[in-house]
Amino acid sequence: MEVNFDGLVGPTHNYGGLSYGNIASIEHGLTVSNPKAAVFQGLDKMKLLSDLGLVQGILPPHERPDIRTLKRLGFRGLDAEILSAVARRTPYLLAACYSASSMWTANAATVSPSTDTADGLVHFTPANLLSQFHRSLEPEFTSLLLKTIFNDESVFVHHAPLPAAVHFSDEGAANHVRLCASHEKAGIELFVYGRKSFGHEDWIPRTYPARQAFEASSAIARLHLLDPGKTVFVRQNPLAVDAGVFHNDVISVGNENVILYHSQAFADTRLVIDELKARFLDCCQAELVAIEVSPEQVSLKDSVVTYLFNSQLVTLPDASMCLLAPVECAQNERTHHLLRQIVADSGNPIRHLHYVDTRQSMRNGGGPACLRLRVVLTEEENALAHRGVYLTDALYNDLRAWADRYYRDRLQPEDLADPALAEESRNALDALTQLLNLGSLYSFQRE
Repeated sequence: MEVNFDGLVGPTHNYGGLSYGNIASIEHGLTVSNPKAAVFQGLDKMKLLSDLGLVQGILPPHERPDIRTLKRLGFRGLDAEILSAVARRTPYLLAACYSASSMWTANAATVSPSTDTADGLVHFTPANLLSQFHRSLEPEFTSLLLKTIFNDESVFVHHAPLPAAVHFSDEGAANHVRLCASHEKAGIELFVYGRKSFGHEDWIPRTYPARQAFEASSAIARLHLLDPGKTVFVRQNPLAVDAGVFHNDVISVGNENVILYHSQAFADTRLVIDELKARFLDCCQAELVAIEVSPEQVSLKDSVVTYLFNSQLVTLPDASMCLLAPVECAQNERTHHLLRQIVADSGNPIRHLHYVDTRQSMRNGGGPACLRLRVVLTEEENALAHRGVYLTDALYNDLRAWADRYYRDRLQPEDLADPALAEESRNALDALTQLLNLGSLYSFQRE
């Protein structure tokens, strides 16, 4: 089965405008956010997937502000004194250490299921997220969190994040697609990279940086003991990167035997699709359904603005597929028309379409698919994961009540200097770990 582990939006959800190359993040930087609306939107998306019959998990937010990092950077005193000093002297550091980006768990790690690995175990590698300072604060806690939830060493293997060097810049599953005949069968793993760290490349993005390194993707394939014959490495189109496609999941999405992609997604899209079809046929003894979207149908700009390809593509219990698209796609004539065409086309298994409201996340640069980490598990492996983080109707209601109690409905940039916000956040996270039965997960709980 495939389990979607969604990032739970934290109580300090704010728009820091921190992510260069992410157009929505920059455009909405330093505007007013609504943490309560954000967490409700995320929970409602999770509940929809659960109601559709999928298994839905939750990854709790990271502690913010990250006082430990501010202390490592030379700030001293009580927490309130540190926050005041950082707000006064280096407000960009305050924004970074208050970043809400851990909600986008598509970047948390890369996961390979036991059907694909040589040792028959599930492999996890947390992303080092070196391309952005605010995201580089996440790997340590992500590692702890994944080890806490998937804690049986007889079936789960946890690798350390890759070396903290730009040569191995790793952005996680946002640049990883698994294709297979069905989730329980072996598949091919597609790794999409933006650049090679060693050697010269003539065709590179000119406006925004390419984040994922080929060297990182290839290292993860080795660590996860993947069959080279079932592993494909392809390069992002630099023109797409410059259009705001900072991760592959902004321009393509795959699920089982379907890949939906823009014709300008890859450096040589036609060769890429031909190779994927050949590898898929050889590995899975089935035809890959490749749905191409041309610039005439939807431009790169509209793809980025609407996050069309950041829709979640999932398989329902009846084996049909469903797209969860951002509501922004319904408001754009071209994307709305295209999605209706896809669902009406009997040549692919996508039969259902739901528009979801994730506006708070979208304004910060992440759509529905950014919010989830896909983990394919056997029934036995799934039973060994920590049950407290699996969504039920009761937990959904408890989490809504929890968020209603602890979350603000308005957060301004200047509020980050308020010590009360930091205290509110810790109180919320302390209560959350009790709801999810995670024990003393956060550092402040162990101090």
